[in-house]
Amino acid sequence: MKIEIVPYTDRWPDEFQAIAQPIRDALGHVALRLDHIGSTSVPGLPAKDVIDAQISVAALEPVERIVDAFQALEYVYLEHITGDHLPQGADTLPEAWVKLFFRSKPGRRRANVHIRVAGNPNQRYALLFRDYLRANPLAAGGYAEVKRQLARYHPDDEDAYYDVKDPVCDILMAGAEVWAEAQGWEIGLSDA
Repeated sequence: MKIEIVPYTDRWPDEFQAIAQPIRDALGHVALRLDHIGSTSVPGLPAKDVIDAQISVAALEPVERIVDAFQALEYVYLEHITGDHLPQGADTLPEAWVKLFFRSKPGRRRANVHIRVAGNPNQRYALLFRDYLRANPLAAGGYAEVKRQLARYHPDDEDAYYDVKDPVCDILMAGAEVWAEAQGWEIGLSDA
């Protein structure tokens, strides 16, 4: 699918809520948190028109229960995506970056759902990254320009897009960590 960055739209938060409620109903107490993450969660930030949601769970087991719930909601389980990019210098094991990943079926509202273990660094990364960009328009603007240029030069090459974007996110996270320390940032309330 062609990578295209579009202007921010005020519909994205409501579209997240429309996606989150059926997930909350299907997973019940298994879902400790449901959060709107990614670029569509940052007001004013251009993005791919794909809603990203993070579901925080106590454990990724039993996988079958989670997979069955998402298949009933018409999501596709991408079994080959088993974890997140491990940032340079991360002092944790790759096992701490595991996840389950689901994508909406074609013809439905485009959405990616990341299931991560609460307390793991990849769960925190997504929330801190979002909150940092929300609080820092200069960082968000630079990130937007990187994404626009990547989409311009690699519209049909998702691997190239992410091979560059992931390290850029890691650079931004270095600033986010300093910001978090200075602000006393903590993970806030769940979005849904």
